[in-house]
Amino acid sequence: MKTHRNHLFHGLMIMAILVTNCNPMKQTVDMIVYNAHVYTVNEKFETVEAFAVNDGRFLAMGTTDEILFRFESANTINALGKPVYPGFNDGHCHFYGYGENSIRYADLSGTKSFDEVLERLKRHAEKFPSEWLLGRGWDQNTWETKQFPDNDDLEKLFPGKKVYLIRIDGHAALVSKQALKSAGINENYRIIGGEVITNEQGEASGILLDNAMDTIRDLIPALTAEQKETALVKAQQDCFAVGLTSVTDAGLSYQVIDLIAALQLQDKLKMKMNVMLTPDSVSLARFLPFGPKVTERLIVRSIKLYADGALGSRGAKLLLPYSDETDKTGMIMFEKDYYEKICKQAYEAGFQVNMHAIGDSANRMALNIFGSFLNGKNDLRWRIEHAQVVDPADFELFGKYSIIPSVQSTHCTSDMGWADERLGPERIKTAYTQKQLILQNGWLINGTDFPIESINPVNTFYAAVARKSTDGFPVNGFQTENALNREEALRSITIWPAKGAFEELVKGSIEINKYADFVILDRDIMMIPSDSILLTKVLRTVSSGEIVYE
Repeated sequence: MKTHRNHLFHGLMIMAILVTNCNPMKQTVDMIVYNAHVYTVNEKFETVEAFAVNDGRFLAMGTTDEILFRFESANTINALGKPVYPGFNDGHCHFYGYGENSIRYADLSGTKSFDEVLERLKRHAEKFPSEWLLGRGWDQNTWETKQFPDNDDLEKLFPGKKVYLIRIDGHAALVSKQALKSAGINENYRIIGGEVITNEQGEASGILLDNAMDTIRDLIPALTAEQKETALVKAQQDCFAVGLTSVTDAGLSYQVIDLIAALQLQDKLKMKMNVMLTPDSVSLARFLPFGPKVTERLIVRSIKLYADGALGSRGAKLLLPYSDETDKTGMIMFEKDYYEKICKQAYEAGFQVNMHAIGDSANRMALNIFGSFLNGKNDLRWRIEHAQVVDPADFELFGKYSIIPSVQSTHCTSDMGWADERLGPERIKTAYTQKQLILQNGWLINGTDFPIESINPVNTFYAAVARKSTDGFPVNGFQTENALNREEALRSITIWPAKGAFEELVKGSIEINKYADFVILDRDIMMIPSDSILLTKVLRTVSSGEIVYE
């Protein structure tokens, strides 16, 4: 009898071991997402149904059954079949500037006349009285007259007031007579890379282009530390709400970078940021001797330079005159030796150089200066920001020197209504050539340049694939031979901006050990008709495994 009991006991033990081996204990993790259509954006562009997240990183992925069999969590998300993408990444924006605008600048975007600008300014001045009246976003190209305004009406409405109104592209401003006087600027003022526009009487009209704006800007009182924090947090909230988990800020001083780093350490700023340094001597001295700064949330390894101005204000430097103003070709912002000096410093310190270049002359200059340092194929990832107008002879230089174009698809669809007037019927054919640019190195970076364009990366995706405005025009798209396909467009707002900052091993796709940054949308932008893309809403945004928008 005892022997029988022993055999029974041993048999039960063996069965328990077998059952345990077939159903191992589940691993407890921080988050599980299942029943989803997950675009991993890995090298093969694979899709999965589910994934597990632990310690802020992707731990595993597979089918819903596989993940639920292996893992358990107190935080599970049934996506109900909705699409999931890597967290969106804006490859070129002005994150801090956007926040600053939101707390002290009148919003002048979308105005259809200068009279509408004045009405918005009156309301802003009543609501926020101060020494300076600030505004941003006007665009004379959307007005019936399409001419630069002057400051006569400002003087009538706001006599003796210091007024500074930045054009939508940030490369021109309308300023009041009092502001000009305070800065010592008149019709005789001269500066390299800038211009004072005069009226019919030969007097300063109030319009300043590019470097001529700097003297006025320097007079505007700086924000307090508390206001700067408010601006950064506001920008973060708005970014998370549209699915952005990473951004590249295209030019900040060391003071703002130090504040960002402090706020990230305090966990007040969770946004992952790649920041380009402004090339002032103090900021460069603060970072270059120590090499690139790399943390989970902050990358500082590039310098922002400006080759020229903007097409909308005719400051972009062209090889031949503007078609609609034949006495102008635009401006190069600095002397050639200035650019060569900064490039040399960056090259020796292991930093990228990211050069703003709009016109074909500016792009040629930037490509050739870069080429003199890069000497053929390389993996330094120096970038041309915008690359809007490229002479046909210069496209091959992007591939020859492995120079990466950093474009903004919404610039194309915002500019297309008037860009052909600036450039003429032939030159417009090699403007906004995103497909042609992607062929040079096999990838490019996409962004919005917000606040110049809408902050929403879905708009970028739509503009890249449809080449239409948000109103759906033109019906057949604009120069659609340069549209991106949907896979390219998605990569351009996820993995390729990460690669543009040397971060492709830690973000930009849903893969094991990468930061758990992802966004759940209410519809699948990879599958729906293009005309429905702009209706897309964000359901959840997750950064390093933490839900930051819902």
